[in-house]
Amino acid sequence: MSKSISGFSKLSKSKKIDWIVNTYFSNGQEAKRILEQYWHIDEKIQQLHDEFIENTISNYYLPLGVAPNFLINGKVYTIPMAIEESSVVAAASKAAKFWLDRGGFKTQVISTTKIGQVHFMYHGNPDTLEAFFKDVKPKLFQDAKPITKNMEQRGGGILDITLRDKTKDIKGYYQLHTSFETLDAMGANFINSCLEQFAKTFKQEVLLYKDFTAEEQDIQIVMSILSNYVPDCLVRAEVSCPVEDLNEDDDISPEEFASKFVQAVNIAEVEPYRAVTHNKGIMNGIDAVVLATGNDFRAVEAGVHAYASKGGKYSSLTHAKIENGMFTFWMEIPLALGTVGGLTGLHPLVKIALELLHNPSAKELMQIVAVAGLAQNFAALRSLTTTGIQKGHMKMHLLNILNQFQATDDEKASIINYFKTHTVSHSAVVDALKKLRTNP
Repeated sequence: MSKSISGFSKLSKSKKIDWIVNTYFSNGQEAKRILEQYWHIDEKIQQLHDEFIENTISNYYLPLGVAPNFLINGKVYTIPMAIEESSVVAAASKAAKFWLDRGGFKTQVISTTKIGQVHFMYHGNPDTLEAFFKDVKPKLFQDAKPITKNMEQRGGGILDITLRDKTKDIKGYYQLHTSFETLDAMGANFINSCLEQFAKTFKQEVLLYKDFTAEEQDIQIVMSILSNYVPDCLVRAEVSCPVEDLNEDDDISPEEFASKFVQAVNIAEVEPYRAVTHNKGIMNGIDAVVLATGNDFRAVEAGVHAYASKGGKYSSLTHAKIENGMFTFWMEIPLALGTVGGLTGLHPLVKIALELLHNPSAKELMQIVAVAGLAQNFAALRSLTTTGIQKGHMKMHLLNILNQFQATDDEKASIINYFKTHTVSHSAVVDALKKLRTNP
């Protein structure tokens, strides 16, 4: 039975590992060997990784791949993707190559506004609170000046602060709802610092406002925090071409392909069970680039899925149509990303990823990431409406299965050749490997 420990964070890394392997593992030395095997050979780089988070014991590696041939607004990109799912990079690359000769991807940043809120409780006269807010609003801006000065010099800062009455939802609940422009920074720390200053100023000024009763002065600041729901930080990505140019598959006509593709998107627009998987495929592409560029993929996921529910029912993020002989496939999604701050200036591979993308601004990165998601969804829907999703996915998964059974290089070569003409499944691979090992 495992046991608790106090003062764990104060132990050295080696002592942390010793406690873990001795407490939780039947073969502690083997567990320790594996943990240490993934340490970086360069001690300075390892120390950098160790200091990203608390209680670091090793590094958890993900493959960093690239998808070339992305033509975006007339400029060709090779997009870095950090992901473990076997078919994602291949699918993105295939979609990029498909659209390279059909005009490429067109993108547009619609808006870049981010949101933060101070949540507080007030049980007095709402008119008095409104009058107080109008009086204190300039001071909220003024007291945040030391925080916003540098951001304002670059053209960003606080856009507006509004008082929102949410008492219909919770008795006494109000917000200072604030919009921000953070330029090339994702801006989480900047926004949260501003909000905490607002809360401090607000609370201080309440005590000085003569029209509040003693009871009304008892305003409770609950919390001050940015929102990862950014419906006004939007980017659009699309592809389009004449239907007749959708002619790369000999087994289906361009017209039938376009029709089935649009129907597949329509189904995802109305059926939540399909929409969740449909959108997960989009996020395969988005998350991989967000992670490779040192951004917060959990925040992006939360914001995107909330946006998919903005109409009151979870729905497809992508849309498609056939109009006047033209096929169009597009998406508008919220993306709050940064190219400065956080890991972007610390992680060596993030620096490589950003340089690979020509050191984009935050707006440019929004467009690149959106394109990766749209390409991924196109590739998935193309497979689903033609050959089926498993044919390509399982062929890419083949090596994972072989590695699971510790196949040799010769065995891999033989099995891969065999499945060029046979359907891949886990059981089929196991059977083929058994036969090979029995009759080499």
